[in-house]
Amino acid sequence: DIFTMFSNSVTNGGKTTLAEKLKNMLPNCGIISQDDFFKPESEVETDERGFKLYDVLDALYMDEMVTSIRNWMKSPASSGVVTQEPQNTCDSLKNVYILIVEGFLLYNYEPLNELWNRRYFLTLPYEECKRRRSTRVYQPPDTPGYFDGHVWPMYLKYKNELEENASMQVVYLDGTKSQEELLSYVYSDIIQELNKLRE
Repeated sequence: DIFTMFSNSVTNGGKTTLAEKLKNMLPNCGIISQDDFFKPESEVETDERGFKLYDVLDALYMDEMVTSIRNWMKSPASSGVVTQEPQNTCDSLKNVYILIVEGFLLYNYEPLNELWNRRYFLTLPYEECKRRRSTRVYQPPDTPGYFDGHVWPMYLKYKNELEENASMQVVYLDGTKSQEELLSYVYSDIIQELNKLRE
């Protein structure tokens, strides 16, 4: 059995940390990160304010990402992103391969929509998101006004598109909660979903 889950998030929402912790708890689990498919800086468009437009799909090699996901699904055991089975694995996780795909623009790209079993979306309020972003170092570094002028508006745009799509089933997660609380909830939810698939 193959189970694919997508973890989407506002910038610095905690998706990568959550994905890594889940990988350590789940058997035969791999992670594919959208951040690995960014185009080089020279190929990313710049707007009239001088902002590099990283928070749009055109800044990413999305076709390559879809290919990587499909290749994993065809042959998860030989994908190179599979871990050994953790100890004390519950019965519902025996003989299952799990792929976690994490990123910030996953649900607005149509070719990905048919590949999921479960979608999660980590949210943060503006002030907390901006605070966390300010503690990170990016290459290239954020220019003054970049968060307010590009990053946050793009997040709101994509989140609104997602909420307006009635057919999109998404589990929203509060990114201000502790990692332990989020991890416990998502792990339990995955187990429940796997049990439903096997009924």
